[in-house]
Amino acid sequence: MPFQILMNLIISFMWMLLNESYTIPTFIWGFLVGILLLFLFQKFIPGHFYLYRVFKIIGLILIFIRELILSNIDIVKLVYKRNLNFEPGIFSYPLEVKKDWQITLLANLITLTPGTLSVAISDDNSKIFIHAMHIDNIEESIQSIKETFEKSIMEVSK
Repeated sequence: MPFQILMNLIISFMWMLLNESYTIPTFIWGFLVGILLLFLFQKFIPGHFYLYRVFKIIGLILIFIRELILSNIDIVKLVYKRNLNFEPGIFSYPLEVKKDWQITLLANLITLTPGTLSVAISDDNSKIFIHAMHIDNIEESIQSIKETFEKSIMEVSK
């Protein structure tokens, strides 16, 4: 990915030099030409096309924003109920991601989402212990995290 971004920047600057125009619009046109060239010649360049990962990162950010909004709404509903009958607890979440940065990102996304907190990670990096403000169904909570955050993190790291 860094090699492809560097190639795209070189193509952009070469475009500016060839056009003898050193403006931002010329640079942007060169960048777009670079993207097109890298896409057309991706067979000869090592690694996946880098915009694939960029789109997956944007998707992960959008998923986080959606989950952030939905969990805020859920917490507000819990707090403003007449009878506070929520059931907090800690559950163990089995990890599919293996790299340290993936586990850290997942733990941080869980912690940043209101109503949940990553308490600890097991010594063998196979589980995260999560405190939730309200647990209806543990299996449903695990599936929710697997289908949103963990799936997106795995797609980003392909």
